[in-house]
Amino acid sequence: MTSNTPQQPAPEPAEHGAAEPPIDDKAHANRWKSLIVLALALSLVVIDGTIVAVAIPDIVQDLGLDLSDAQWVSASYAVVLAAFLLTAGSLGDRLGRRNVLVGGVILFLIGSLVAASADSASALIGGRLVQGLGATAILPGTLSTVNATFRGKDRAAAFGIWGAVISGAAALGPLAGGWLTTSFTWPWIFLVNLPVGVIVLIGVFMFVPETKVAKLRPGMDLGGLLTSALGFGAIVFALIEGQTFGWWAPTADLGLGPWTWPATAPVSIVPVAIVIGALLLALFVVNEKRQARRGRLALLDLTLFRLPTFRWGNLTAMTVAVGEFGIIFVLPLFLVNVLALSTMGAGYVLAAMALGAFVSGASARHVAARFGAPNVVVLGLSLEVIGVLLVAWIATAGVSAWALGAVLIVYGAGLGFASAQLTSTTLSQVPPEQSGEGSAAQSTARQVGSALGTAVVGAALAAALATTVPTSLDPLDLPDAEVQQLTDATADSAGSIISQGRELGEDSPLGATTPDVVDALSDGFADATRGSLLVAAGFLAIGLGGSLLVRRAARQSPTP
Repeated sequence: MTSNTPQQPAPEPAEHGAAEPPIDDKAHANRWKSLIVLALALSLVVIDGTIVAVAIPDIVQDLGLDLSDAQWVSASYAVVLAAFLLTAGSLGDRLGRRNVLVGGVILFLIGSLVAASADSASALIGGRLVQGLGATAILPGTLSTVNATFRGKDRAAAFGIWGAVISGAAALGPLAGGWLTTSFTWPWIFLVNLPVGVIVLIGVFMFVPETKVAKLRPGMDLGGLLTSALGFGAIVFALIEGQTFGWWAPTADLGLGPWTWPATAPVSIVPVAIVIGALLLALFVVNEKRQARRGRLALLDLTLFRLPTFRWGNLTAMTVAVGEFGIIFVLPLFLVNVLALSTMGAGYVLAAMALGAFVSGASARHVAARFGAPNVVVLGLSLEVIGVLLVAWIATAGVSAWALGAVLIVYGAGLGFASAQLTSTTLSQVPPEQSGEGSAAQSTARQVGSALGTAVVGAALAAALATTVPTSLDPLDLPDAEVQQLTDATADSAGSIISQGRELGEDSPLGATTPDVVDALSDGFADATRGSLLVAAGFLAIGLGGSLLVRRAARQSPTP
């Protein structure tokens, strides 16, 4: 297949007896209405992954969260998605994708209610976990249904719309979060899901056809479920809690029910969790191979990774998501605490990403028709890397919000181009009868990246604060104990101590030195933000390299 032709998933002979039933005339006639409903369901899941970002500063102050809690509020949703997407994709193939989708929407709404009524960090994180479980049933069902109900040129258009919805909704989330938090209160970022969810349920029953694999391998892959869920969870836990419990030497006791990992242990729980997570993921791969050899159901058909575009496309999706979601976590903290913007103001700045993403996402299909989908992915990721580097360059305590928004338009344009075409390119060689496994794997790769993004870039921010804040406080000649206290308070409060000091002025415990301390803390937080953004840019650059491999694989693949 030439690089000038957008790739289409081509029907191939079913493997292991699996086959997709033919789509009836009614389903074919309703396919575009079905796509609208599926896009709305997809928006529900994607927006909820980013809508929390801009509200985090308000939630931190209201519930008294520390930086680790704030990371978990963002990451817990993605961790559950990463852990259970493969299982949900398999269940959809077995029980019917529409049935699983309906169950997912209901569970998602229950989680939204729990999160909205939370009065503590643990309750909020619990609600996010339930939301994540619901989202696992929604996300793969939308993509696999599109893959199973559209053919030919219609499928290319449907994939383009699906990808544009992902990029646009992800970028629109912070604006919606800012408006809801400012106009009402932060619980409304979850309560708004209720009416939207009801509309989705009505639309699903009216227009979305039931699709499933006619014949599946026997059994359930419980071993794969446990090893993948625990493996991903252990690694994300380690990355988020490294600052709290120590990256190597333990700095605090870790209590897990009746069991305690003491601060006197020879090594921290963090490296142990990383090793355990890696071993569990290795066991997952071994288990999946064994399931396949025995002719039993596996969560992931590893033979799909023999397809070059699928292999490199998933690697690209994961590394890019690390950068993208790390940026979404860090920027709102910078905008609210350093630039002193309101939650709505921060939402407006981040909406610049949505503007760029919507414009480029809408035109991506036409650009791909001219230059080829893989080339559009390369273009998009190049713009993302350039955009983030520009943001890191200008993100000082005195930067204009308008200048920051203008640069974020460039980043958003790249986001729209890359997201709109990466999905279709990754799945281009996956036959429709394996669309459930393929789409779940692709979504899992992205969610693993998003969970790691919050953890890795958040950890980079915390580590940088330990250096940049003391440096920024040096000119004030404060006692060492007070400098350390301010440094710890800045990290523990995710920067909200800056906003609190700004509001209190000389009435704060620091007295007349408060304005100078606030300015110094703002400079230190800005420096740490720039450092964490460079980490995010590094992952985007790795993704750009992966996209070049995707392009090469697409050029070498035969025309279907």
